Amino acid sequence: MNNDIFPQRHTTLTLGALLVLVLIPAARAETPPAAPEVNAKAFILMDYQSGKVLAESNADMRLDPASLTKIMSSYVIGQSLKAKKITEQDKVTIGKDAWATGNPVLRGSSLMFLKPGEQVSVADLNNGVVIQSGNDASIALADYVAGSQDAFVSLMNKYVDVMGLKNTHFLTVHGLDAEGQYSTARDMAIISQALIRDVPDEYALHKQKEFTYNKIKQLNRNRLLWNSTLSVDGIKTGYTDGAGHNLVASATANGGMRLISVVLGAPTDGVRFRESEKILTWGFNFYETLTPITAGKPFTRQRVWFGDRSEVDLGVAQDASITLPKGQMKNLKASFTLASPHLEAPLARHQVVGTIDFQLDGKVVEQRPLVVLDEVQKGGFFRNIWDWILQTIHGWFGK
Repeated sequence: MNNDIFPQRHTTLTLGALLVLVLIPAARAETPPAAPEVNAKAFILMDYQSGKVLAESNADMRLDPASLTKIMSSYVIGQSLKAKKITEQDKVTIGKDAWATGNPVLRGSSLMFLKPGEQVSVADLNNGVVIQSGNDASIALADYVAGSQDAFVSLMNKYVDVMGLKNTHFLTVHGLDAEGQYSTARDMAIISQALIRDVPDEYALHKQKEFTYNKIKQLNRNRLLWNSTLSVDGIKTGYTDGAGHNLVASATANGGMRLISVVLGAPTDGVRFRESEKILTWGFNFYETLTPITAGKPFTRQRVWFGDRSEVDLGVAQDASITLPKGQMKNLKASFTLASPHLEAPLARHQVVGTIDFQLDGKVVEQRPLVVLDEVQKGGFFRNIWDWILQTIHGWFGK
């Protein structure tokens, strides 16, 4: 009997040879050196595509985020623009709460230098938030987007819940010291990953090196944008007496690999930049990220029973990016396991039906859900009868 019509439950593929999706230069696999020590209260280094954490210390320690808070503010603003709830051309009337002279909380802090009653475009205010780190601009946009600062903070914390963050809570739209406001290096990396992924137009503002409003030119406080050895295009600095010196940075290299670094509580302004540069350089030197299986592309085709067709393509719903030490990618293999002996209709698009295991030297190093790529509906009467007969025969003889 031809057993090809019955599903395989476990198959191993050598990605470099069988999938022929990427060309890996020959190199001897070596264990990367330990990550350098970082002079800060906490830090993390994460690959953007895969989410793989390459190095960390105290990454779940709750600390004051300071102006890193504006990364989430920027995310909320970006989502509002994306949904067309606001437009860049909208004019915003500046309220007294966004006027530093009339709001003691803002005095001595980073400002766009807004005045009450002014009409300022959303685009200018957004640049003021992102490039100038203007606390007054943050308040003005929060009032416009959500009606009040409190309502905007509620939106920020709503996205905290959506992202599944357990150690972040915002109380302000700008990040000035507020008791009970906290985040972590890990959560800040995840928020930054979401900003880059979900609202790329908004993220693009973070690479701008300067912005001028009302004849006052201010430079972006992220000095890594001028770094000649790293292709840094974001993201945000932060400082208060309570927080110390913070920096979230993101850079690309190695044909598109992107890393996100978070340094919290560095002792000085200069240290946060040197330490961020150090761990980003280490990550790019010793790791690589590739995507051997892309979303929507078939990884395997399997028999489906009692459906309107006899086979279905299986793959991944999101790109399966993998980060490994340099030289190991050529040895990567992938196997899949179905969750049940038979795939039976109906099957919904992106329904999880198994697991893809990525292996090195026989050990699983990463896993991804194996999903149905196209919907399969229930088959007709005669197909169902035929499939029942085949399954019965299979039960008699085994495989």
